[in-house]
Order: sequence, then C-alpha cells, then structure tokens
Amino acid sequence: MRQIRVLVFSAGFGNGHFRAAEAVIEGIQIKAPSAKIIHLDFGDFLSKRFNTMAKNVYMEMIKHTPKLWGKFYDKTAKFHPDSMIQRFLKQLGRKDFVNYIQAFAPDLIVCTYPTVSSILAQLRLEQILQVPVITVITDYTVHSHWVHPGVDRYMVACEEVKESLVSLGIRERSILVTGIPVSPKFESQMDREYIISELGLNPHVPIFLVMGGAYESLKSTKRICHRLANSLVPVQSIIVCGKNDKLYDSLGEVIEQSPNPMIRLGYVHNIEELMSISTLIITKAGGLTVSEALTKHLPLVIYKAIPGQEEANADFLLRLGAGNVANTEQDLYRLLKGYLTNPKEIAEMREKAASSLKGQSAERTAEAIFEILLEAKKDLIIC
Repeated sequence: MRQIRVLVFSAGFGNGHFRAAEAVIEGIQIKAPSAKIIHLDFGDFLSKRFNTMAKNVYMEMIKHTPKLWGKFYDKTAKFHPDSMIQRFLKQLGRKDFVNYIQAFAPDLIVCTYPTVSSILAQLRLEQILQVPVITVITDYTVHSHWVHPGVDRYMVACEEVKESLVSLGIRERSILVTGIPVSPKFESQMDREYIISELGLNPHVPIFLVMGGAYESLKSTKRICHRLANSLVPVQSIIVCGKNDKLYDSLGEVIEQSPNPMIRLGYVHNIEELMSISTLIITKAGGLTVSEALTKHLPLVIYKAIPGQEEANADFLLRLGAGNVANTEQDLYRLLKGYLTNPKEIAEMREKAASSLKGQSAERTAEAIFEILLEAKKDLIIC
C-alpha cells in the first residue's frame, strides 16, 4: 500500500485560481501530511508564446475594455461542451497532460481553472484518464466553460451555483456545496492589537484596506487614496498595491502629505492579518477575495466590478447584505463618507458577513476529496 498522490492544476489568469488550489492543498495536508501533492500551472503546458499572448489579451481587455470582456463572457456563457470553441480548448496541451499524468500516476486530479478541467474531463470520457477529476469552481456563478459531463465531482460555493450546474445538465449527485476553498489561516484568531501596533496605527480609529493590483487604473486608485488621506472624518488606510510598481511609486507624495495615517504595501503574504485589523475593504470582486473577506467577517465595498463573473460575485455579496457596490468614484466617495459618519452600518454588514459562510471550506473540500479517493481506491492510506 502507498500514500496518496494528488495532482492539482490552476492557472495564472488572476491570482484567485492559484490561491484556491493552494487552499485545497492545505486542506489535504491537514488530514494527510504525508500525501504527495504537485501543484502545476496550466500555462506551463502551452507554448510560451501562446500563453503570454492569452494572458496579455485577457489583462488588456479587463483593464482597458471591461465592457468588451463582459460581452464576450455573456456570449460564451451558454456554450455546449461540444461547441467548436470548446472542442478547440480541449485540445490545448493535451498530449503533454497525458504524458505528465502517466509519469506521475496520481490517484486523483483537482482543477481550479476551467480550461484544464475540460481537457481532463474529455480524457475521462475517452477513458484515457483512469483517475477521478475534481473541479473547484472559484466564483459565485457558473460559466459554460466550467461545464463538462466528464468531471467526476464539482465543488461549488453555494446552492445557487449547484442549481445552475444542474440546469446545465450536470447530475446533482456529482455536485457538492463545500464553499470556495479558503486557506485555513483565514480561520485563525489573530492578535489584532499586536498587528495594529506593529504597523504604527491606532486601534480606536477605523482602518480601510484598499486592494490595488494589476487591473487597477493608477489615476483612479491615486484619487481614491487622496480622498481617504484628506478625509475630515479620521480614517486610517492600508493600500496593497500587489505587483503594480507604478501604483506603489505614485502614492509616495500622497502619503507624505496625508493628514490621516496611510500605509502602502507591495505584494503581501499576510493579507489575513491585514483583513483581521481592517474595518472595511475596498476591492474588486474576485471570488477568492470575497470569500477570504467574508471568512474574516470583513465588510466589502466592491469598486467597479468587472462585467461577467465579478458582477455575479458582487450580486451575491449584495444579497448577503455583507457589502456594497460602487460603480463610479462618486458612488464610492458617497459610500465611504456614509460609513465613516455612521459606523453602525459597517457593524451591521459585519454581522451579515459573519453569518454568511459555513467556514472551514478547505477542510470540507479535502474531506470530500478523501471520500472520492476511498470510493475509487480501497487500498490507500490517508494519514
């Protein structure tokens, strides 16, 4: 008998797919520390030129023509798995996938990105692939690109996503509502006073966390920071710029002249700590970011949700009552001023956020994975 071997695929189109995959891995390792797990980027199986071009096109559309991306998303939202575009996508990197999988010999494969999920699901239907394929959907909605009858199990965020999959022809027994996997570290209790002290902030003044990044308009984000810096109602701000070096550099003058405390950070590895001390987060509506914030009971203001999956994630948040949406800078300023002058509204959203998710999503996803493994292979050791 041998220990379990798990292959995990994500992709570099946004950081959410990667973070979900890492959370699944953490969940597996809690129960089976000795499991052999390999996490791969789908793009590594494509030609470097094609992968770079695809990422650049996606990034440029999201950043400069989001409405065009929204139209593309809507137009392809109901494509059948056997449509021409789906058949094309299912051939990407196929030969290399098969060779790698045969060499590694996994007991199970987990996918957090739809293209690789559809490729592997097709291999399952053709009986070329003999191990279960698990697909983790990383948004609070379903696009047709996720849908394929060859997937053994879907792990989804909520009942609405499950119902959507069923309406698209997926068997109900193949769908499990686990929540979007979030790293267990977001469930841990943090020493809020210590973190605030280390950052040199005041525990008695609201802290607004602003998540910038590659998709953000530099000028727009700078104006938002300028408004927070000069707020007449005291507020402290933490600006996370990610890998956007231009944004980081552009905020130097704003911070130097700010009457209110303001901290800028680049790419961080402790976002769970920053969320723990924050009163409110201003961000985009990626499925992982929304899930992480809700796990930390942190109210959200979604700024300019990208048409498509982000708008659906924002709608989910609105239904919960755990956040709000600003479509323009003026909308955002109005909301922030209202929250600063009436903190009771933030407290009410925090209560809604606290009751919105079941928690322990990574662990529940891992438990479901082990059940599938034991069904498929009776001789495995899970420890």
